Amino acid sequence: MFEIRKFKGKIPVAITIAGSDSGGGAGIQADLKTFAALGVHGTTAITSVTAQNTYSVKAVEDLKPEIIREQIRAVAEDFGIDAGKTGMLHTWEIIEIVTSEVSRYDFPLVVDPVMIAKSGAQLLKPEAIDALKNHLLPLATVLTPNKFEAEKLSEMEIKDLKKAEIAARKISEMGPKAVVIKGGHLEGEMVTDILYYEGKIRKFSSPRVDSKTTHGTGCSFSAAIAAELAKKADIPTAVENAKKIVTLSIRFGLKVGKGYGPVNPMAHLYREVSKYYVLQNLERAKALLESNSEVAMLVPEVGMNVAMTIPHPESIEDVAAIEGRIVKTVEGVRAVGNPKFGASRHLAKYLLEIVRCDENKRAAINLKFSDKILKALKKHKMSISFYDRTKEPEEIKKVEGMSIPWGVKEAIKKIGKAPDVIYHKGDIGKEPMIVVFGESAHRIAEFTVKIAKESKR
Repeated sequence: MFEIRKFKGKIPVAITIAGSDSGGGAGIQADLKTFAALGVHGTTAITSVTAQNTYSVKAVEDLKPEIIREQIRAVAEDFGIDAGKTGMLHTWEIIEIVTSEVSRYDFPLVVDPVMIAKSGAQLLKPEAIDALKNHLLPLATVLTPNKFEAEKLSEMEIKDLKKAEIAARKISEMGPKAVVIKGGHLEGEMVTDILYYEGKIRKFSSPRVDSKTTHGTGCSFSAAIAAELAKKADIPTAVENAKKIVTLSIRFGLKVGKGYGPVNPMAHLYREVSKYYVLQNLERAKALLESNSEVAMLVPEVGMNVAMTIPHPESIEDVAAIEGRIVKTVEGVRAVGNPKFGASRHLAKYLLEIVRCDENKRAAINLKFSDKILKALKKHKMSISFYDRTKEPEEIKKVEGMSIPWGVKEAIKKIGKAPDVIYHKGDIGKEPMIVVFGESAHRIAEFTVKIAKESKR
């Protein structure tokens, strides 16, 4: 999803000029994680030290403006700065120093006008707002206010997207090259961010994530834009990519603390790493099945496959399986191809539905239907459920790809939980089938070999 490019010259450098969050969820801590996740070297100029956690800010200590100045200069004179972002700038003195240094080194700047913490604590003193408007905003490449910050800056109420568009245009008159009003605090099933740039409105939407892991959302978003600008992306592309990484960061946020848990800017990297593990696990499963000839007796007419998902899959492309399936031969079974993501729509649909109920059931294998095989599965105390394809509603049949999700829901409803085994007895043109679920492809392959050997005996 996000490109981590190899650079022939120096790696891009971004600076965060912001406060420190002792809880590690927002501020420079969130910014550095975001920079690293996007392949940019992160540097810092700490403006304030806060004592905070997921539900409160207990204390704030501002650094002397001279120390902030020297931090920026130390970074600029050695590394160079390809882009920067600001976060908590508590006082007008801090804002003036930052304005002076940004003007001196002339790098693209993302300004996150941090005014109030999620806990309600004031992070920008009232007398500093004029300094922000008059001195820093004219230097901003991108300004990223939320609804409440945008209302403060534009001096108007923002109730909907149309008002957000008007506010973005109004704020742009203060000097920033681009204004992004974040839509997280606006109502609706979709979260839409409004970008006003070069006289045009662009909208970036994503489904609203029902999660309490939102601490540091604004910091991570502005840091992601800065990271993309450091890599020479244009402003709309930088905003679009930042929107994607923040949505993932919230969806896979860290459930720690008693309040709003922190976002997880490394989420997309963890998902990419997990793909390697899934493919390796499937390779081992394939080898095990091919080395045990007894497995042939379990292969359906349409062929067998084994599949596995990355954690928290969102689409068929997050599920890997054997390309071309596993087929019977005179010597046993043989995989037609290699493990590949998106290789089995059939098993992927089973897994995408069942992990909604039990996230540990990340792998599946399909076996031919027989009462003998079902009996063997029951002996191993597997929880078993089924669905009747002949009772599938017509409105479900008419929609391509909806039969399996419907069937899995029916099977779950019958026993009140995600079963270890789901079967159906077929329908016109549909072969009866057994699907077995487990933690990993290799574990399922081991179990399949055991069932095959027991059935042969």
